[in-house]
This record gives sequence, structure tokens and C-alpha cells, in this order.
Amino acid sequence: MYYFRHKKLVMIFNIVRNMATLRRFYRKTNILLCDGKFEITLDQRKLKTPQGKILQVESKPLALAIATEWDMQKNIIDRSSMHLTALCNTVIDNPNNHTKQDMANHIVNCLEMDTVLFHSYENEELYKIQTENWDPLIQWFCDKYGVNLVKTQSIEAPTVSSETKTILTRHLMSYNYSAVYGFMYGVDALKSVILTLAAAERVISIEEAVRQSRLEENYQISHWGSVEWFHDQNKYDLQARLAAAILFVHLNSYSVSCQPKINNKNVD
Repeated sequence: MYYFRHKKLVMIFNIVRNMATLRRFYRKTNILLCDGKFEITLDQRKLKTPQGKILQVESKPLALAIATEWDMQKNIIDRSSMHLTALCNTVIDNPNNHTKQDMANHIVNCLEMDTVLFHSYENEELYKIQTENWDPLIQWFCDKYGVNLVKTQSIEAPTVSSETKTILTRHLMSYNYSAVYGFMYGVDALKSVILTLAAAERVISIEEAVRQSRLEENYQISHWGSVEWFHDQNKYDLQARLAAAILFVHLNSYSVSCQPKINNKNVD
């Protein structure tokens, strides 16, 4: 009963997935350097964005990764699995006319609705699991950026001070446009600024970040079971999206630093 509402989502997901496919029309992929930027070719054709612009990137590793996405396609091209290509398309075309400041503001405002700041107020067992897993990450975030965050056990969003928002905005604005879009993509996927930044800083792995974002869902599954294959598919799709987002940040930025990992207990 808990998961019946997901069946409609599964149907919609499959319809969208099928609409986003076409037959492979090229034999090989390659990259070439043109005016200081890298382009991807499909046979002799240059890869273009939905708006018809040539897909160009400044990072050779990123160009190779995009070419690999296209090279991995078999008889049918599954566009929904090509996250790096989609990220580049959006950055180049910028269909919503976002500035870097717009995206930084969006990310900062998402902090007030961050998944890991909302702890259960009616289930003591779940609250204990959340505390054991999320509190170390909240503390890492506060120590890393010199801010103070307060979690909540109510449905009301916690208050994030203007000072905290200013500090986080300043940090995000130190990255280039493409990297900030990568952060935004990751935050929107995980519904968590804290987990996205922790993954970007290599404090936790991609798999761990996804597990933490699905903590309550995994708890419910352990009590009620899962429906068909939906939850596994959702987990792997989320991992792929976050991995692409973090890779996009890294390949478009030189300001990423390494941090020691936090030891968290598994609750799957």
C-alpha cells in the first residue's frame, strides 16, 4: 500500500524513456581540437546541441567522457542515460537563461529544505538511524564552511541564517558557470546540498550519498518490502545522475579538494 503510488511513476518513466531513444546512425566516435576547445564527432558529423550549436567543451577528459557515452550506445541510443551530454547541452544552450548567480541562489535556497536536516518526529527508530547517519555529515558541513545549521523534527523548514547563505554563495561563485550547474544538477537529484557537496569533496562516495538521501525510503522498504524493480532502478538511476554531476564539477573546475571520509553505519 505504501508503494502503490509509485506504479504510475514507473509507467511515466517507461514512456519517457522510450520516447528518448533512436537507432544508432554512426560507426565510431572521436574528439578533435578546434580553436582551443574540444568537439565530439560521430563519424564525420560534429555533435550538436538541441538548439543546433556545436557541442564544445574546454576539458579534454570531459570530451572523451562524452564521446564514450555515445560510443557505448548499441543499436538503440538511449538519451536518458547520457547525463554528461545532457549537462553540456543545457550549459551551452541555457534554455532558461540562468546566470551563475541565479544557480548559486537556487542551491543556497535549497539548503532550507535539505533532506538531511529533516529528522522524523513520530518514529523513534527512524530518528535514531537518521541521527547516526546524518549528524556527522551536518557537522562536517558546518566545520568545512564555518557555518551553523540546526536540524528540525517538525514539518517546518529550519531557519538558515543570512550569514550562512552568504558564505555558501561565495563558495559556489568561486567555481565557473559549468561547475555551478553541475552542483545544481546534483542538488536537484539528491534533494540535498549537504550530500552533494560532501560527494564533490570526496568525503563520501556516490553510492553512499545516494544511500543517505534514501535513508527513510530504505527504512520503509525494510519494514514493508519493495514493489517489483522500481526501487532498484530508481537507486541506480540516481547514482548515475549524481556521478555525472560530480564528474562534471570536477572536470570543469580546479578548486576541488580532498577530505577524509566519515565513517557511517549502514542501515540498508
